[in-house]
Amino acid sequence: MSVQFLRSAPGWRLLAAFALLAHAWVPQTYAAPSTTIDISGLRAPVEILTDRWGVPHIYAKSFDDAFFAQGFQAARDRLWQMDLWRKRGLGEMAKDFGPAYVEGDRMARAFLFRGDMHREWLAYGSDSKRVAEDFVAGVNAFVALTKERPELLPIEFRLLGYEPAKWSAADVVRIRYPGLTVNFLSEVDRAAAYCQGGPSGERIDWLRRELVPPIQPVVPKGLDVCAIPVAELKRAYTLATASARFSKDTLKVASGMPSLDAMYAVRDDVQTFGSNNWTIAPGKTTTGRPILANDPHRPHGAPSLRYISHIVAPEFNVIGAGEPFLPGISIGHNGTIAFGLTWFAMDQEDLYVYELNPQNADEYKYRGRWEPMATATEVLDVKGEPPRTVTLKFTRHGPLLYVDATNNHAYALRTAWLELGMAPYFGSMDYMRAQNWDQFRAAMNRWGAPGENQVYADNSGNIGWIPGGLMPIRPNWDGLFPVPGDGRYEWAGFRDMDELPSEFNPARGYVVTANENNIPPEHPAAKRGVGYEWGAAARSERLKTIFASKPRFALDDSLRMQTDTVSVHAQRIVKLVQGMGADVAGGDVRLSQALQMLRAWDGNESRDSAPAAIFEVWFNKHLRDAVLRQALGEAGAKLAQPGDSTRVIMLLEEPGKWMTPEQRDAVMIASLKAALDEIGGKLGDDMHAWRWDALHYALFEHPLEAVVDPVLKDKLTVSRWPLGGSASTPMATSYRPTDFALTGGASFRMVLDVGQWDASRVVNSPGESGNPDSPHYRDLAPLWADGKYFPLLYTRAAIDKATESRLLLQPKN
Repeated sequence: MSVQFLRSAPGWRLLAAFALLAHAWVPQTYAAPSTTIDISGLRAPVEILTDRWGVPHIYAKSFDDAFFAQGFQAARDRLWQMDLWRKRGLGEMAKDFGPAYVEGDRMARAFLFRGDMHREWLAYGSDSKRVAEDFVAGVNAFVALTKERPELLPIEFRLLGYEPAKWSAADVVRIRYPGLTVNFLSEVDRAAAYCQGGPSGERIDWLRRELVPPIQPVVPKGLDVCAIPVAELKRAYTLATASARFSKDTLKVASGMPSLDAMYAVRDDVQTFGSNNWTIAPGKTTTGRPILANDPHRPHGAPSLRYISHIVAPEFNVIGAGEPFLPGISIGHNGTIAFGLTWFAMDQEDLYVYELNPQNADEYKYRGRWEPMATATEVLDVKGEPPRTVTLKFTRHGPLLYVDATNNHAYALRTAWLELGMAPYFGSMDYMRAQNWDQFRAAMNRWGAPGENQVYADNSGNIGWIPGGLMPIRPNWDGLFPVPGDGRYEWAGFRDMDELPSEFNPARGYVVTANENNIPPEHPAAKRGVGYEWGAAARSERLKTIFASKPRFALDDSLRMQTDTVSVHAQRIVKLVQGMGADVAGGDVRLSQALQMLRAWDGNESRDSAPAAIFEVWFNKHLRDAVLRQALGEAGAKLAQPGDSTRVIMLLEEPGKWMTPEQRDAVMIASLKAALDEIGGKLGDDMHAWRWDALHYALFEHPLEAVVDPVLKDKLTVSRWPLGGSASTPMATSYRPTDFALTGGASFRMVLDVGQWDASRVVNSPGESGNPDSPHYRDLAPLWADGKYFPLLYTRAAIDKATESRLLLQPKN
């Protein structure tokens, strides 16, 4: 291997000139720092230009080399994050982190794809295997380089004392755990509400989770809701699906079992992810070209989940964001079409309950006979201990989660994400190369996971929307409860995507989605059990209000819409406050002042807003809980926590349902007083000096921050960035109520000027790099927090002007 650092040395221009003569496809000499690496596995030289915002632009002479270079560059920027994703997904955590992770590894292996790999590859397209092989070859090339040059090894490996693993192409598609499918957790919680709530079970569940379209859940015949072991099942699901965490206890080889939340970031079903996207037709834009915007919402951390890349090869030129451990681009454009996704709430999970054979616990009753479970034996390497052999068990429906030996029951999960073609986001390999609506639509008909709304725009001025995903057919139940696994409740295959609605050049001139139920009520799919547990409609309602406000939109309008902080939920509560009597404060000066501020407020949760601080602390920490306790009692309120925001507001708007208007007003006033006490204790007595961003802030936490010393923790953690907004505003900024720190929202935002591609704007956060020593680890966080963007450059001329560094990868002889 030869490595040349051609920085400001006097001879660098001469060396660059020689490079031009040897590789005529390089268009110019470079003033930016340049590095050359000889590396095995390439067919021809590849050039990677990194712009001033940390985005790599990859120029290759072949399709294979392009994806090899994408894998190599992703590993340069994000190797530890990628390695951890692979290790968690394949169930190899205990090998390097000790016995605390054995159970998580066992459950992770139970949820690996175990089907026919030949058919699996074909589900994504004829060359998907080849692309994955090229990508992981690039990753492995960088891993090999770190052995030759240990200084390139990310700091996390050195801190934890282990080395990165080599990848295989199958890793890309066998790992399924981050697939965003639902609704296992809700099924379990609903069963608990109906059991422990007794006669109030329906009321508890109504406040726990909004169902759209409205439906009364039906307990399946033969299901005992009180037999569901809620805690044990949630633990098993978390062990199988949640992202890894670290604590000092988990890394002690001799430690006992730490608490679950010390090892895994427990997923809160649909509350921590979402997204906005829209596309606007030329007739409604000031440029006469389409605009496409997308800001996917997921849990936040450092490094960012999203990774921006630009991949150029003959007849292939795609740019946008994906996830660093996957080849290709899932959100972006290819110079002809643009595409962006949000989560579409298909119900793709079911919990099955079995009666076990009293004489043989490895058999379960199915259609009147005892059916044996399938088994698989796995050997787990464990740091500091001999390898452990574990046995995985499967019913015909899926992996076994838990066995209740006392009651002779077993529980397994059937999930669409274990079917063919369901590796999350890998289906983008097909649609990112489409050149028109028909090709894009065909690709989306083959899309597997997660369930998505895709918006579309192209250079010809067309726009469209199409949902996709593998949608089970439940012929005789609603999918909202666990079901007996005795054969009476079976999926009858999967629906054809043509059964779902779509739009192409709609007359209104735009399409917008934000995780709400966007299936038209008159469409046949509205009654076909696609799913009932959607995201709250608040973001969608606000965005549609903006679209109705004027005839044409500029690119900057979409930037403002993505960072809009008006809360429809807040506006509804303000309307209730405005309807209260003048004497409701009862002579309390502070309370009277707060009510006056709320009555005059427009619901904009801007950073500097005092009413926003009052509303958020009041509604999310005090009022919502008070409503649950008033309507359900203490025990019922615990089962409904945290309470569905939309349903809580509906109950306040219609107090005759389960409380009188007088009780409603009393609950609102008492909880507001408690909120004011809390804010005053944090921000002082001057209510007009309060600001929402004095409480609410962005925090990008690194998985190792609980393990390292304070100095290194500051280096790994990206904080503190004052924020406006909330979970109910288009600029989604979900937070944990304990300290109002950001937990989820849009780390990546993109607004595309379709056809004038260099005018497009984007931001990632906290940065493109996963290396804490890199300037690109945290440099985008202030832009993101301020609602600012940088250019998503596409043409070579524009990229050359913004190039910060150049890497030339050359085939090693």
